[in-house]
Amino acid sequence: MGMVTAGEFRRIYDPSEPDQCWYINDHTLVQDVGGRWHLFGITHPEPADPFDETEFAHATADDPHGPWTKHPAALTVDRERGETHLWAPFVVRDGDIYFMFYDGGGTDRTATGMGLATSADLFHWTRHPGGPVFRDGYDARDPMVLRVAGQWVMYYCATSAPTGGNHVVAYRTSPDLLHWSERRIAYTDPATGTGAGNTESPFVLRHAGAWYLLIGPRPGYVGTEIFRGDNPFHFDASGRVGHVPAHAAEVITHDDALWITHAGWAQGGVALARLHFPR
Repeated sequence: MGMVTAGEFRRIYDPSEPDQCWYINDHTLVQDVGGRWHLFGITHPEPADPFDETEFAHATADDPHGPWTKHPAALTVDRERGETHLWAPFVVRDGDIYFMFYDGGGTDRTATGMGLATSADLFHWTRHPGGPVFRDGYDARDPMVLRVAGQWVMYYCATSAPTGGNHVVAYRTSPDLLHWSERRIAYTDPATGTGAGNTESPFVLRHAGAWYLLIGPRPGYVGTEIFRGDNPFHFDASGRVGHVPAHAAEVITHDDALWITHAGWAQGGVALARLHFPR
């Protein structure tokens, strides 16, 4: 079986200003009903300071290759709700409403709050009044949501126990994007620890009858590995089918092709490359 690869990455958006370099880290791209693209992501002036990341960047473009227009922050940290930072937004649409899931942190890193904000236009966001939709650890974060077999599935990175252990990709299911099941595990890595690990930025997609999981950083900061599975709820290391030089990778469909993103600390913004699957 051939390997999944990526073409040349080309920078599509840099949020920097003339007197200050800014980065975009974990991010999401979504199209509105009119076809315009929206980018949301962790942002902060260089150098990296993850626990001071307190707002989400927002930019729009008619084409994902740009040009992009920078907008005011989509969301800023709400300390009265117990948020300590804003990490890794993911946006999905259900009907007329957009749902943004994100890690809002908290003082207990074994019980990180998975936040939710909703919007009708992708510009004005309202936090869910019920607070975090669930809590998990260690530093449970990087949500990604898709529809599978009539239910919503959220993948996110965590550890095998909330206090630490093997780095895992956990998942939960929901009928309505508000009420979530207990967690299950889609992938367990041999590596162990507490905070940042090698199962960050999980992204799951279906292509040509198979399921694919993207995770990283592996082995270094700029590295995403791709695993193939027969169902969306189980992947293991034996299914590795690709490695792409990208950090916090997301996959989008544009012009009948799949494209993969790359961003992160000191990466100069967001870049995009064609994703190639073996025939």
